Amino acid sequence: MESNQVVFSKNVVEFVTVGVEYCRLLEQAMDYSRTEFVDRCVKLLPLLYLKATLLPDSVAENEEPAEEFVTEEAYGMIANTVASILGSKDDYLVTFHPEMKFSDTAVIANISEDLADIYQDIKNFTMVYSIGYEPSMNDALLTCKDNFAAFWGQKLVNGLAALHNLRFNEDELEDETDSEKEAQGDWFGHNQWESDDIDQELKNWE
Repeated sequence: MESNQVVFSKNVVEFVTVGVEYCRLLEQAMDYSRTEFVDRCVKLLPLLYLKATLLPDSVAENEEPAEEFVTEEAYGMIANTVASILGSKDDYLVTFHPEMKFSDTAVIANISEDLADIYQDIKNFTMVYSIGYEPSMNDALLTCKDNFAAFWGQKLVNGLAALHNLRFNEDELEDETDSEKEAQGDWFGHNQWESDDIDQELKNWE
């Protein structure tokens, strides 16, 4: 199948649509309360997972790897923003992790890092897709699909399980007090990360 038939196929276009919405949620996360943010995540993540499983196979057309746009700084902004919203609820015990086979102790993960890892792959793909050069779009799709299978798909499942627990446990989901939020703002060095800062960081690398 030619690259244009792949990258403009129904399943890919739908994946891009959901992916863009996911990235927007993460970039504008500070606009939401903890309750609102968690609620949006538990609705959007299953759809993102479903659309990723439906992506078509493709064959690389370029020798060079797909271009990456998300910098370490942008990744950190996303992770820190989500961590500040979730506060003490960010940590969770992983029920499935490769390292658990070699350890008797539980593995602790962070929802914020899981969501940022997913964001990194999705944002890189959608940025390449938006440029409109079909061979690059094809290769970015291939990279994103491979990374879903090997990496961020499991991150999504793990993080969704933790978010599900927050969403349907009212005591866990209660928003933090003003003093808790202020303390978190001091820890990160900012009381609020602006989505415009993330957009500018990404534009610097376009």
